[in-house]
Amino acid sequence: MANFYKDVIKHSPKFNSTQRVSDLDLLEPKTRELVQKIIDDARAKGVELMVFETFRSQARQTELFLKKKTKLKDVGVHHYGLACDIVKKVHGQPSWDGSFAILGEMAHANAMIWGGDWGTPKVHHSFLDDDHVQRCSVGKQHALFAGTFYPDDNYDPYNE
Repeated sequence: MANFYKDVIKHSPKFNSTQRVSDLDLLEPKTRELVQKIIDDARAKGVELMVFETFRSQARQTELFLKKKTKLKDVGVHHYGLACDIVKKVHGQPSWDGSFAILGEMAHANAMIWGGDWGTPKVHHSFLDDDHVQRCSVGKQHALFAGTFYPDDNYDPYNE
């Protein structure tokens, strides 16, 4: 079975970039398809969304951490092509104003985990990331980071 992280991301010239990357081609193909569906579904409901960040290198994560832009020192699911930050699009520009509940609704409907509830809406979470979606459950992240898990096209983080 192919592993997009090993086959594509690790060979990308952006692998060590300290810049924000919004390249949809660095999302694993099924994840890319679901992100596009989220954006299309929200548009059908009258909400314009846009991709803000797809792949994130450890170098960028370290810079963001040192600048106190994130609480996470180590890069997460973004590094594996399985996560995307999606923001509102207002006059062609990214916006974080208002509620991101529609992103949560669209993420769940498309088998993606939303950072606003991490796939468990009835559980209190000390860390929320309302503009974040990922195609990996929190419970599978350790295996992803260890290299013992990478989702196939049929993977559903709500049906493990």
